[in-house]
Amino acid sequence: MDLRYPIGEYEPAPFSEALKEERLADIKFLPGLLEQAIENLDEAQLNTPYRDGGWTIKQVVHHVSDSHLNALSRLKFTLTEDNPTVMGYDEASWAETAEYTLLPVNISLTMIHTIHAKLHALFSSLTTEQWKRTYVHSQSKKQFDLWYLLGMYAWHGKHHVAHITSLRERKGW
Repeated sequence: MDLRYPIGEYEPAPFSEALKEERLADIKFLPGLLEQAIENLDEAQLNTPYRDGGWTIKQVVHHVSDSHLNALSRLKFTLTEDNPTVMGYDEASWAETAEYTLLPVNISLTMIHTIHAKLHALFSSLTTEQWKRTYVHSQSKKQFDLWYLLGMYAWHGKHHVAHITSLRERKGW
């Protein structure tokens, strides 16, 4: 297994109602799954990288909060503007900012609960036409639609939960 991608890389799929419901459930339930993944871990365990050269569990949790906040912003810009350019960011540099080590993971878990409630409400409310609304990513210069955004972030949450749960399995935590 590639420890970087314990559930595999994201693979876009065509729109279907069944897949939409599955992805909406992924968005809805991620905060609880992430909480379960870190339950009863002590500070030393939270500061353990999920793989050699990878982020610590603490950094992963803070990253999910930052990343999914960006997803919420991208969703709202795309719903309110015509084909906006959305900002990318240097995830590795963000993971080195002070709050990733200074603040407890509870801060980001609270944000994730809030962000996901908003993401779920907005994604659930989209019409057939709104799923086709697009944005351009500032770094890749590629155009994406909201169906892709939902899929990417449904996968992204599970991807990082699997980083934590696979480390716990390997370590016997």
